[in-house]
Amino acid sequence: MDPAPPEGAYWVHNLDAFLVRFPESWPVAGIRWYGVAYLAGFAVAAWLLWLYHKKGRSPFNPDQQTTLLTAIIVGTLVGGRLGYLLLYDTGAFLSNPLIFFQVWKGGMASHGGMIGIVLALIWFARKMRTPFWRVADIVVTLGPAGVFFGRIANFINAELWGKPAEVSWAVIFPIRDGSGQLLGYTPPSHPSQLYEAALEGLLILLYLQWRFWKTDVAEKNPGRISAEFLILYGIVRVIGELFREPDAGLIIGLSRGTFYSLWMVLIGGFLWARTVNCSDKP
Repeated sequence: MDPAPPEGAYWVHNLDAFLVRFPESWPVAGIRWYGVAYLAGFAVAAWLLWLYHKKGRSPFNPDQQTTLLTAIIVGTLVGGRLGYLLLYDTGAFLSNPLIFFQVWKGGMASHGGMIGIVLALIWFARKMRTPFWRVADIVVTLGPAGVFFGRIANFINAELWGKPAEVSWAVIFPIRDGSGQLLGYTPPSHPSQLYEAALEGLLILLYLQWRFWKTDVAEKNPGRISAEFLILYGIVRVIGELFREPDAGLIIGLSRGTFYSLWMVLIGGFLWARTVNCSDKP
């Protein structure tokens, strides 16, 4: 028998991780909100690429946009999955590398996805004989939309919840095992997924769109928008980690999200400093 949800003043999370559930006889359980979030992020990226080209802000025609978007998708999915296993579940991955393909169990890391995208952009820039930083400054303006939808999906999935809190908007999340069996409930906790959606997703998206459309920094200082993204993402991720329960062991007393994000700030600061004399090579 499943544990009874606690009674009290706080909302008990009861959202379904599936948008649509298929019959039990089908090989696939259904359509998850997490998958919808990825599709929404890629759809926004495709629309922005089209808009940039139409308004003369991007040199990439529709065929090149398709190639670029395909590279971004592959880099995001492979990098995000591999990054999660290497950064957050190293032991299990080394003991059984085939769990890489067990995507239905979840497990994606934003930091790993970013590394995968960088490698994809290096390949694309060389293929198109386009300056790397020109490509990078365009692509970083696309990503925060996907982060926004992904964090909303984390909330719907009742995963990556926050630390215990007494604020009026705290949420009680169900705790489930790998098979989906309900084990119990968290104490009232910060809905840190929504904080991160607002900070890592919406805030950065609005800032980068302003920088891209309203300034000439992309033309005058190639690489600076990319550097600003790294710095800003690292800072707001560290802020978000203050409210989020660590989902893996600590590193020198810091959550892994904080530790990796501090490196992003350092790398972004280095790139920002060199944009005065930035070369067009990765």
